[in-house]
Amino acid sequence: MSAVATTTISEAIPLEPYDAKHTPIPHKSTIASTPRTPSQAQSSISNFGTPDDERSIALAQTPPPPLSKSRLFLTIFQPSLINFFFSFTNGVITVGLPLIARDVHLPRSLYLWPSSVYGLTSGSMLLIAGAIADIIGVRGFEIFGVTFLGIFTVACGLANTGIQLVVFRAMQGFGTAIHLPSSVALVAAAVPSGKARNIGFACLGLSQPLGFSVGLVASGIMVETIGWRAAFYIAGGAKLVAAAVAFWALPKVKRNADTSGRSVWKQIGTDVDWIGGLIASGGLALLSYVLAVLSADLSTIRSAGTASLLAVSLVLLLAFPFWMRIQERAGRPALIPNSIWKNFPFTSTCIMVALSYGVMNAVEIFSSLYFQEVQSVSTQTTSLYLLPNLITGVLINLSVGIFVDRIPAKWLVSSSAIICAASPLMMALVPPSWKYWYLQFWAQIFAPFSGDVLFTVGLIIVSDNFPEKTQALAGAVFNTVAQFGSSLGIGVCQVVALGVMGDSGSVGHGGGTETAFDDDPTALLNGYRAAFWTMFGYMIICAVIAVVGLRKAGKVGLKKE
Repeated sequence: MSAVATTTISEAIPLEPYDAKHTPIPHKSTIASTPRTPSQAQSSISNFGTPDDERSIALAQTPPPPLSKSRLFLTIFQPSLINFFFSFTNGVITVGLPLIARDVHLPRSLYLWPSSVYGLTSGSMLLIAGAIADIIGVRGFEIFGVTFLGIFTVACGLANTGIQLVVFRAMQGFGTAIHLPSSVALVAAAVPSGKARNIGFACLGLSQPLGFSVGLVASGIMVETIGWRAAFYIAGGAKLVAAAVAFWALPKVKRNADTSGRSVWKQIGTDVDWIGGLIASGGLALLSYVLAVLSADLSTIRSAGTASLLAVSLVLLLAFPFWMRIQERAGRPALIPNSIWKNFPFTSTCIMVALSYGVMNAVEIFSSLYFQEVQSVSTQTTSLYLLPNLITGVLINLSVGIFVDRIPAKWLVSSSAIICAASPLMMALVPPSWKYWYLQFWAQIFAPFSGDVLFTVGLIIVSDNFPEKTQALAGAVFNTVAQFGSSLGIGVCQVVALGVMGDSGSVGHGGGTETAFDDDPTALLNGYRAAFWTMFGYMIICAVIAVVGLRKAGKVGLKKE
């Protein structure tokens, strides 16, 4: 599935190492909309500079020799391949969901759980995983994560009950949470800045829609021939092979030096903001869980348990910035320093990524349900109907990686958001009796524009806002926003759809049955149209944020000297 803002990098000041006990504040000069004098730049970093002895050690270190072109290729190809295969399984879930659910006896009220629980677990663990990866080394952590991911991908194919499938998909999410920040850090550390790194980030992005598109087609064929389980066996086996090859293929990225002589476990215990990670992850996970529960039955909002979980999630999310402030004042590591949110392009990027990824994934899922349950299209035909969406996504990612440094990000992001907004608008207006080629084809073409443009643009700006030694955390921040946005988008759209279906007399709206979707095509159509209108509203908001938040931003992805 998915399973991804601008900055001007003119007159950028190289990032200096800092004490691990100090907060990893990014240098604002890398995102300044206007050039600053050297004195101003020096002043901006004086508050979190390093001790003289550590600075001397850092300056004395010689950079590693550049990688050969073949090693650079493998460094980009290996994590992109993993992205391809975890997106492949997401594509299988999206199209094959009705048949898979019947095979494992998954209640219709839990239809979206194999997709949403994956985003919930991966999104909730990304920040902690990114912080740990920066300490213990991204190469080893990546290999461990890919191995873990491969094991539970195979396990999904072995699932015999709906509960087993949901649990194994949740474990897949944990493996993905380890892989995603590590892959970003590997590319950032091994690939030089400029066009090469832009293409590297773009490949991480394009591999996901490419894998998803292959998963769509393969699912339509496998479900009706050799069975859906074979898709998980193939994907899981490929991940395990890739993990073995990674021992040779991936470069040895130097682990962050610790001058105090502490062991790795000691650093993990003291240099990771565990409390901040638990607060943020717990708040996001609980909120996503509540949305998933509500997507099954809106009447649960009146239960004491659901209301309590919702209240706890909001309290945790509101407590996070206060904890960051306490950590910064005490000179202890802060997971995501509050000061970073003062950078308007960065904050705008995170909001837009969340909105765009929510819409991108919701369009895919609700289009699949629309084709199969409203228009009564077969699984294989549905996969072909969704294929233009993914092919367009691949082309967009590749194009953005090549040309992102030539077009001002303000126009790149805002125009892509407007184009993307046309997709749910068409799906909301098209009569079910119309042929696919009239509007639905174009809706699938326009759907990935915003999310895929923002993957490369957003990853560049987030990476530029974090020091080199915390690039895994940078990748974790980006992917946390994307994963949470995906879960939030799907959950909110499903809640809206259920609410409208309930107004239309849907038995699944607190009716005491296991059915979250009414079999009446009219009720389904009204609910799905309401969901598409919600997506349209999201993209209009995204376009406005792009114009306002990036108004002073220039081009991103420029080479740093």
